[in-house]
Order: sequence, then C-alpha cells, then structure tokens
Amino acid sequence: MIPPKHVAIIMDGNGRWGMKKKNSRDYGHTAGVKVVESIINEAISQKIKYLTLYTFSTENWKRPKREIDFLINLLEKYIHQEVKNLIKKKIRLKIIGNINRFPNSLKIKLKEIEKSTKKNDRIQINIALNYGSKEELINTVKKLVKLSLPITSKNISNNLYTAGIPDPEILIRTGNRKRLSNFLLWQSSYTEIYFEKKLWPDFTNKDFRKIIFNFSKVRRNFGAIK
Repeated sequence: MIPPKHVAIIMDGNGRWGMKKKNSRDYGHTAGVKVVESIINEAISQKIKYLTLYTFSTENWKRPKREIDFLINLLEKYIHQEVKNLIKKKIRLKIIGNINRFPNSLKIKLKEIEKSTKKNDRIQINIALNYGSKEELINTVKKLVKLSLPITSKNISNNLYTAGIPDPEILIRTGNRKRLSNFLLWQSSYTEIYFEKKLWPDFTNKDFRKIIFNFSKVRRNFGAIK
C-alpha cells in the first residue's frame, strides 16, 4: 500500500469534549494536544510526509478572550516543551497563516522553531495559525497583481502559504460537522474528505489507520475516465 503524501486534519470538538467531561473547554483543548502527539507518531509510522493541522482559524478570534489567551498559552507551552523532541525525531515544523496578530513572544518562538527544524525531513507538520483560505486566496491574487504575474492556476498554487507542498490527498474532520470551515479550499479541490463523528480527543490511531486503509481503495481519476 502506497501511503498518501499529505493528510490534513480539522481537529474539531475539543471544547465540546471538555464540556462533556469536566464542564471545561480548556480541559478539552489540553486533551486534544495529547491526541496531536499520538497522530503525529502514527503519521510517521505510516510514512506520511506532510501533515497539516488546523489549529487556529481567522474566525476563532470571535471566541471569548479568555479562551483565546488559553489557546495561545497552550501553544507556547507545547512549542517550548517539544522543540528538542521535534529535532530528535527529525520533524520539520512549518507555520501557515498570518501570525502577525499573535503576541511577540509566540511569534518569536514560532520563527525559532521553524528555523531550528528546517533541515528535518522525516515528516513536515504544517500548523495552520490564524489561517483562513479565503484570505489566503485574496492575498495571493493581490501578490500576483503586484508582481505583474498572470493569474493562473499554477501561479496561485505557487504563491499560497502551502507553496511547494503537495495538495492533500486526505482531509479528515472530526467532531460530527460536515463542512470545511474555510480550510484549504483551493488545495482540497480533489481531496478525499472523511467526516468523523468522534470529537477530536476521542480520535485514535486506529481511526487514523482505518481512514488511510479506506483511502488506499479509492480510485482517483481527477475528472478523467480510466
């Protein structure tokens, strides 16, 4: 079985899971981080080269400030704790999205970890932060106009946040919601989409492997007849 090169995940349901378990959305977000670590390890074992995780969207700023602050602190803490582990496991971390709105302390840490893991080649983890696909496309078109480049499919792809990264073959959304929520709209035009009823903290390596196996049986014609 040939593994997919790129899997993208909308990790939905952390807050709802936390409310069910401990009446705390924060508890759910913290539990979700542990699942991220487990799925990264599983992706490595499956020899997947790119894993994109929808971590914080442009729309997430609408949430209560207290929850936003908690998420930012959780991300800072994770990066601080995991940098040595990422280097040891030869994991490259890349940020996609506009991080300018985040605190300087987080921006510095993100840039440092991108730099320190740049040569790692076992797997690339793309963390989508303050990411919105519509904004990405608008900014890309503006960039092409500024550079006097023709607006073609190839030029758009080459100037997105994901430039140089193959489009995902698989997109997984947990949390029993059947929508893309402004995530990789351009890149997912021919992506196989799997909607999972489980909330993200309940998503397991077995669930992940099942999706990879089911994908291996899909015939992908990209509009042609074969």
